[in-house]
Amino acid sequence: MNLLITGGRVIDPSQGLDGIVDLLIVDGKVSALGEGLTAPAGSRVIDAQGLIVTPGLIDMHVHLRDPGLEYKEDIISGTRAAAAGGFTSLCCMPNTKPVIDNKTVASYVVNKARAAGFANVFPAGSITQGSKGESLSEMGELKEAGCVAVTDDGRPVVSGELMRRALEYARGMGLVVISHAEDPSLAADGVMNDGYVATELGLKGIPWVAEDSATARDVYLSELTGSALHVAHVSTKGSVRIIRNAKARGVRVTCETAPHYFILTDEAVRGYNTNAKMNPPLRSEEDRQAIRQGLADGTIDAIATDHAPHHKDEKDLEFNLAMNGILGLESSLPLSLRLVADGVLTLPELVEKMSCAPARILGLSRGSLEPGSVADITVIDPELEWTMEAEKLASKSKNSPFIGWELKGKAAYTILAGKIVTARG
Repeated sequence: MNLLITGGRVIDPSQGLDGIVDLLIVDGKVSALGEGLTAPAGSRVIDAQGLIVTPGLIDMHVHLRDPGLEYKEDIISGTRAAAAGGFTSLCCMPNTKPVIDNKTVASYVVNKARAAGFANVFPAGSITQGSKGESLSEMGELKEAGCVAVTDDGRPVVSGELMRRALEYARGMGLVVISHAEDPSLAADGVMNDGYVATELGLKGIPWVAEDSATARDVYLSELTGSALHVAHVSTKGSVRIIRNAKARGVRVTCETAPHYFILTDEAVRGYNTNAKMNPPLRSEEDRQAIRQGLADGTIDAIATDHAPHHKDEKDLEFNLAMNGILGLESSLPLSLRLVADGVLTLPELVEKMSCAPARILGLSRGSLEPGSVADITVIDPELEWTMEAEKLASKSKNSPFIGWELKGKAAYTILAGKIVTARG
């Protein structure tokens, strides 16, 4: 089926495009952009007046829990949640059971996502075998199976020598290395940000230096090797400063943050709210402001969710025992639109960080509406007000601190290769 989207505000930073134009999709690809376009007979027409039309949103950091942990989430439920949130492409992390450290597991993920048809899934393979930090995975095999990055996300690569070799090998394979920047000896058994709130609640804190020291090490290793490094879930002012300075020196480093780090602080943990428990933890107001500044000045390249579903029984525990992580796919867009409302980013800058930049960092042929490109498209209703309700989430899990929040902005249509997979109403 061909598709004509008319009258929408089309924003595509990859082309420097921001204007009211029509968009024609033929045979799953963008055919034309312009005013007064006509579609072939039998085409479906979407009236996008008052809506925003963008390249499909890309979340470069999600946990789909499949294979092995499907009671939390699986590829079908996870990609349905992605489509509901306006995402057409995902990069899933390898900390599954078994770990995505070989061709068989990586191929399973790619094929199951393709069969489901709700979103593209591009796996990240593990840096080390079993994510144990002992020996490198077969990166060439992972690349052949469809992996676009390597990471031991959820665990840092403790050995600097091993991380150096990973950067060198990944460069030869055309893979980006994603760093989980954490010094486990400093994080130890901490469960939230080290600060006043932790002291008041009697909880063991994780100091900012646990992240900053690891960020600095990996940035220097990237500088040494000349290899591309991407730092995941940046949460501290120190990491922002380190990455800003590295970019000024020409180091090949990029980074991401997540909505909870520019919306919430460690104050959200009060009441021992386990849905505000994550790693890295929610930080101070000073850190939150630094994250927002890093987004504004371009230090932080991308907004990802670190979507981390958990069963309710894994969150309904004493704070010290509860699992780290929250949902993100269905709340990311409206929370990120707050950056536009607050004047931190313009709409084109937000689209860049949620689509074009993730595509560029991961080397995906996505993130553009240029004629001839795959028609992965998100149509956004920026004025729609809605309440995030647990029972209406597409995800299997419900572990979000944003349940019950009044949100503004939502995907009206999510289009994958010219096929409408989510439509409002």
